[in-house]
Amino acid sequence: MLDIKVIRQNADWAKEKLATRGIKPEEIDKVIEIDQKRREALNKSETLKAKRNQVSKDIAQAKRNKEDASEAIKAMREVGGQIKQLDQEVEDLTEKQRYILLRLPNFPADSDPIGPDESYNQEVRKWEEPTKFDFKPKAHWDLGTDLDILDWDRAAKVSGARFVYYKGAGALLERAVFNFFLDENTKEGYTEIIPPYLVNDASMQGTGQFPKFHEDVYTIVDNDDPDKPRDLTLIPTAEVPLVNYFRDEIISGDKLPINVTALSPAFRSEAGSAGRDTRGLIRMHEFRKVEMVKVCKPEDSWNQLEELTHNAEHLLQKLGLPYHVVALSTGDASFTSAKTYDLEVWMPAQDKYREISSCSNCTDFQARRAQIRYRDEDGNLHLAHTLNGSGLAVGRAVAAIMENYQNEDGSITVPEVLVPYMNGMKKIVKQDSLI
Repeated sequence: MLDIKVIRQNADWAKEKLATRGIKPEEIDKVIEIDQKRREALNKSETLKAKRNQVSKDIAQAKRNKEDASEAIKAMREVGGQIKQLDQEVEDLTEKQRYILLRLPNFPADSDPIGPDESYNQEVRKWEEPTKFDFKPKAHWDLGTDLDILDWDRAAKVSGARFVYYKGAGALLERAVFNFFLDENTKEGYTEIIPPYLVNDASMQGTGQFPKFHEDVYTIVDNDDPDKPRDLTLIPTAEVPLVNYFRDEIISGDKLPINVTALSPAFRSEAGSAGRDTRGLIRMHEFRKVEMVKVCKPEDSWNQLEELTHNAEHLLQKLGLPYHVVALSTGDASFTSAKTYDLEVWMPAQDKYREISSCSNCTDFQARRAQIRYRDEDGNLHLAHTLNGSGLAVGRAVAAIMENYQNEDGSITVPEVLVPYMNGMKKIVKQDSLI
């Protein structure tokens, strides 16, 4: 959530910044107008309360002197009514202001490419050249079907579209990938956490998914009243429970930065994605992802973003997967992010790079919503900065491995770093199915 003081004191700057994210200037004018009315009502209320306190003392003194204080008492009753009315006005205006602020995105960083969509994203660097074959590469969904390690048809029967069964070596490969990611992340200093997969509305609001993105998630309903949602949502990413671990808490400054990582399922409704990536592991309703989250001091967050991005790149490099790093434009970055680097891995069958990780600095945006603060060495309280990044999306990593390491005979060579996680298996070949 944005700081109303920053908007109030830098209105033109705020309008200019948020215009690059599709926010009309009138919305900023509206929240400033509400804030001015709220502060005026608050000032009047506090003035009347101060007056009431003083007159109450005068009344008490008059009573001790056995003097008539009836007129003063009557006047104070009228003042009390005015205060009650003003306090209600302040409460209503505060709620209106909060309603708008909760729906405004983060200020983009000065270094962000300015543009309305992904076509304005800028390549920052590239690692290795795209994989080339002397045969026509297959898509991972065809490889998985031919090898009988991915079963789309039975998943559609059991759950519907955008679901899959991993079988045999496919299941082992998925498990190998996420165990490798977790091991590498913990070597880099991240503390592993197994979080809850259901979170309450306060947690979804704390990281910025609510109230704006209700349609993107799966919310639990009350069995006794299906039209009434319960205060529980399936997580769209482990970022939600990891960041909210620190919600409403004060952290000792000497513990920062804090680095945590977690494997979790991620549940996405994929609202608005009809017709996009209908085949394969790229856009699923349920998938596994290893997440990395950092909580740090404001002065450290930009260096921490570079470190976070390096941590994600390290995983792709050890897997030997070609990728590039892209700085997202102001119109393509996520709602909570001030700056985002996307890591896009090369997918030979699609002949293009596809996103496998987003590494974002959310500055104090989430911390203000979730009240994540730290105490400095002088005892002063400050909002922390939060960062998050995929380290990495597991299904997309499996898809990239299958396509980049495929052989002409349809087999898949296992990346060297994964062989120990695959019980020594060096190549995935078609085997007689046991089920």
